[in-house]
Amino acid sequence: MELSKKVAYLKGLMDGLKIDESTNEGKIIKLMADVLEDMADTIEDIATEVDETVDLVDAIDEDLGALEEDFYELDDEQDDDEDDCDCDFCDDDEEMYECVCPSCGDKIMLGENIIADGSIDCPNCGEKLEFDFDGDSDE
Repeated sequence: MELSKKVAYLKGLMDGLKIDESTNEGKIIKLMADVLEDMADTIEDIATEVDETVDLVDAIDEDLGALEEDFYELDDEQDDDEDDCDCDFCDDDEEMYECVCPSCGDKIMLGENIIADGSIDCPNCGEKLEFDFDGDSDE
């Protein structure tokens, strides 16, 4: 049963019991029933607004998803693999390595050809990063 119907039922019971509203107890019970009625109306209004807001947010989410698919040209089969690099100087078949710039802390994905060059400028802060693997034979 809805909240407003329950309050209406309670008020009907009060009328059926013929509660004397001239007594202190009768005044309190009448006032409590009125407050309950106001609260039930307010709660139902809020519930309606929440339902409308949820519907609106769902519609916005669907529209945003469609925009993301159009803008990023995403397919359902496409993976969100972090190792994939979309830059012009990396080979897609090349193994990628993650490097953290000691100056700015930015994570940079590097291909084997960049590491073989020995250095790169950080795309975030411009700091020159140098790579020396002469002592490492296994890595």
